[in-house]
Amino acid sequence: MWRRAAAGALREVRLTEVAVAGVGMTRFGRHRNRSFRDLALEAFDAALLMAGLDAGDIDALVLAAESDAFTLQLNPSAVVAGDLGLTGAAALRVEAGGASGGVAVQAAAARILAGLSRRVAVVGVDVTASSLPGDAVRDLYGFSFDAWGEGMTGVTATALYALSWQAWAAREGAGDDDLARVVLKNRANACLNPLAHLPRTQDAAEVASSPLVASPYRRLHCSPLSDGAAAVVLARRADLPLGRRDAPRILGMGAATDLAQPGGRGDMGDFAAKRTAMGRALDMAGLGAGDVEAAEVYDAYAGAEMQALDALGLSADPARELAQGRFGRDGALPINLSGGLLGQGAPPGATGVAQAATCALLVEGQYHEGLQPSRPPRVALADTHGGLCTTATVTLIGRAA
Repeated sequence: MWRRAAAGALREVRLTEVAVAGVGMTRFGRHRNRSFRDLALEAFDAALLMAGLDAGDIDALVLAAESDAFTLQLNPSAVVAGDLGLTGAAALRVEAGGASGGVAVQAAAARILAGLSRRVAVVGVDVTASSLPGDAVRDLYGFSFDAWGEGMTGVTATALYALSWQAWAAREGAGDDDLARVVLKNRANACLNPLAHLPRTQDAAEVASSPLVASPYRRLHCSPLSDGAAAVVLARRADLPLGRRDAPRILGMGAATDLAQPGGRGDMGDFAAKRTAMGRALDMAGLGAGDVEAAEVYDAYAGAEMQALDALGLSADPARELAQGRFGRDGALPINLSGGLLGQGAPPGATGVAQAATCALLVEGQYHEGLQPSRPPRVALADTHGGLCTTATVTLIGRAA
């Protein structure tokens, strides 16, 4: 519960007043003949339609786009605002690596809570698959840690993630079979997601025989470079059409950072910022980790999903519970029903926005056929991070009590 001044008096403003009124997504994949501006417009139009609003009802835009190297725009928020028919609205762009979309959703909610806006569009978009050659993207991502440190050595993001996984796996007794289970689960989920980049049925032998990238990570352990956009419209319930005032709400949110230099951390395998962000989100919501009934977690690499489940407090033994099926479509705690980054795809700016959209649809009982739980989750979690969990966000979406 936060307070702000209004008409000369203090008024209570509850986070649960912020509803996810509309969501929209493009298909994630390779869109060689479409610009990031075109993708952003498609996602925005779909979110606006679901919310029952017009562009003139939106008074702010928060744009998540990871790198100017992909958009070739130094002021993309104003450019996109014009494309969306939002000229005159406040517009800002946020960038936090893979956490960009999660930060954007939280920035939009905070803007509403502060009384600066009534209805905010959040659009996440990137064209990482089509804008640059793969080697150039790999080199660029090497600078997503500390460009003056690891970035200058030529080390790749995959290599740092692999080292992090090795540290965690050695402590937890996890191995290659567990990595394969994550890949098979998430890509099987993607087969039921019509917007997914990699809807593939694979087996453990195919994963194990794919080319080695950075031991033990092989190509099929890694999320793809993807193009795509996702959008959500956030608003206070009172500022929505009657038919959308019961839309899912943001129950809690938290963010945190860690050292950008992984070697300086006490435990390179521990996603400590994620643990801190989760604690803040749960405190704000007045919930415990056991209240989460579905989650979209950041699985840029297969091992990162298990590391996330550990840091978020969603499992005391992720590898064992994964093998037991707890995180499957029909399990007690479905993880990455969308297919995650491994299956749905990974346009960085769009990822966190897409996670929030997925969580809202799950809570509303409107997710894709075959993936929607028969009993909608009361609380769903969206988890993103940038770098090697250098920046982390956790957003809890559900029905207000």
